Amino acid sequence: MKLIGSLKVGKVKPGFPYSKAQIPGTLEVSRFKDPLGTSFDTSWARTYAVRLIRAILIDNVVRPATKVIASPKVYGVDRLKGVSGPVIFASNHASHLDTPLVLSNLPEHFRHRCVVAAGADYFFDRRWKAYLWSGILGAIPIERTKVNRRSAEISTQLISEGWSLLIFPEGGRTPDGLGQNFKGGVAQLAIKTGIPIVPIFLEGTYEILGKRSQTLKPGKTRIVFGRPISPDQKDARELTASVEVEVATLASEVHSDYWHAQVTKHQQPDFALAPKDRMSWIAEWERSASVPKRKKKPIWPPYFGSSRSFGTN
Repeated sequence: MKLIGSLKVGKVKPGFPYSKAQIPGTLEVSRFKDPLGTSFDTSWARTYAVRLIRAILIDNVVRPATKVIASPKVYGVDRLKGVSGPVIFASNHASHLDTPLVLSNLPEHFRHRCVVAAGADYFFDRRWKAYLWSGILGAIPIERTKVNRRSAEISTQLISEGWSLLIFPEGGRTPDGLGQNFKGGVAQLAIKTGIPIVPIFLEGTYEILGKRSQTLKPGKTRIVFGRPISPDQKDARELTASVEVEVATLASEVHSDYWHAQVTKHQQPDFALAPKDRMSWIAEWERSASVPKRKKKPIWPPYFGSSRSFGTN
């Protein structure tokens, strides 16, 4: 800066377009927000490099971890033999553990070519969560409370590209361990794309990490795959009911056998996963009674040869 007489002369900054344009003070400026929810772009998570990293994590980290925490036993994989094309896996939902448990125990030809339909309002409400879940689990944002065109378009496009889809038709985790009524989105998607739905029943994840649980309690789980259900010649409502009945049949099969499960399905016209007396204390009583209680191991050795031990009743 130079002094010329009594005037101060400074450097003159170049104007637009050589510098940032000035915004008039009378205008309200709305800050740009990162597109989240169903607008979040997950295409980067399906690039070869990210898919390779995800496959390594699922096979070498997630799968061993679920074995330690949940000790899963898998049934019905033989029902998927000969099914090579994309399918929609539809499962009951009781825990955040459900997604990694199912995804890491899918047959190998589906495991690394499957995306997970995740609630846009929960898993894609923050940018770091959106990148985390779409990267690790291959999640895509789905609107759970209403029909969303973008969600349907993303799912349809991925299925047409050969990707299978894991979805939880209940729309959220059960709050009490009991089944919930299935929503019609999975049936509409199957009818639109023409691919079959594979029903899945999960047992034991609610006891390990339920919706209201604050601690992780390792336990045993069971994963049962059903036969693919074709969407041909069915409307969305009928197909939704069929999927729910098949998941309930798989649950009955786990606790009895295949024959008795099929007999029960045909003898009970209202056979479903969600009980009608959901709010009844009787339903909750029966559910809690069916859960085996864990026996506490003695903390101390027997006292002077007696059968009684310290720390036990």
